[in-house]
Amino acid sequence: MTNLHISKYALEEWLRQMVCSKTKVFAPVRNGKKVDFQSLAFDDKVADDYVQTTQSVKCFAFPKAEKLFSYRKEGKDIVLKENDSRDLPEIVLWKVRPCDAAGFAPLTAVFNWDYKDDIYNVRRSKMTLISFSCAQCDDSCFCTSVHGGPGNTEGSDIQITELPDQSALLEVLTSKGQSLIEKFVKAPVLAEGIDKEKYLASVPVRFPLDRLHEKLEGAFDSPVWKQQSERCLGCGACAFVCPTCACFDIQEDARGSSGNRIRCWDSCGFSLFTQHTSGHNPRSTQSTRWRQRILHKFSYMPERINETGCTGCGRCSRACPVDMNILEHLMSIANHG
Repeated sequence: MTNLHISKYALEEWLRQMVCSKTKVFAPVRNGKKVDFQSLAFDDKVADDYVQTTQSVKCFAFPKAEKLFSYRKEGKDIVLKENDSRDLPEIVLWKVRPCDAAGFAPLTAVFNWDYKDDIYNVRRSKMTLISFSCAQCDDSCFCTSVHGGPGNTEGSDIQITELPDQSALLEVLTSKGQSLIEKFVKAPVLAEGIDKEKYLASVPVRFPLDRLHEKLEGAFDSPVWKQQSERCLGCGACAFVCPTCACFDIQEDARGSSGNRIRCWDSCGFSLFTQHTSGHNPRSTQSTRWRQRILHKFSYMPERINETGCTGCGRCSRACPVDMNILEHLMSIANHG
């Protein structure tokens, strides 16, 4: 790892040069009240007055809907054409939050658990993540409770911490990040004696993760699931904004003798997610679906792939139309059982 110190002008010039060089850069841009990642044009202003984007960056490796292959019937034969992900462009994600960058660890583990998903892996390999540490937070943030933090570098190729004197600390973390620095940053200066911790947001630890895991081990039949899920609508907003949710469905888009097979996002909170062809549904109530969501993230995933399925970004609580605050629920389980 190399630490560099550059001016605000050099930082802005770096971004400008990447955009002008036709590098595919995605960055947070404000559109009304929402801030989300979009392909950056020369005259676009990168948002700087927000805590977190509405959507996570997982869609760049795991799109909302993606064609797996197309098919065409020719008499008795069927001609298949697989989606060739090797032609995907290299992209740079600029100003990713640390909780989003960290989300790729559990996401990658899921897509390589019992089967290596080539489409996901190629998309992930084509990305360079430039995260910006967090100088502000809100009441929904709880990254420090799940072993993250406002300056967590996991998943980032470069992390940038903006300093009060309008300069920036660059932590170059991978060879991919180093290549980007060598290509676009002119005469960088090695950073000396800069303690980034004092420039980070203060995110208190709200619950001990180990205790939560212990409490969940015996909580399958607990009445807490019904209590917590009583106002849940099953709308799936929490899953769709989450940086680690990986549930998907396979759909047929067929027209006559040809069609496509599509992978698209799904959610364990949907009532039809586990419904069998027979009509039986083993998770027929919202309480059993809420239980699955919590146990999957904080019990099953740590046990099976050694990753917690949550980075504490707080998006699910912000997006929920009925204020299902996951942090409050986790604190209740960890601290009271």
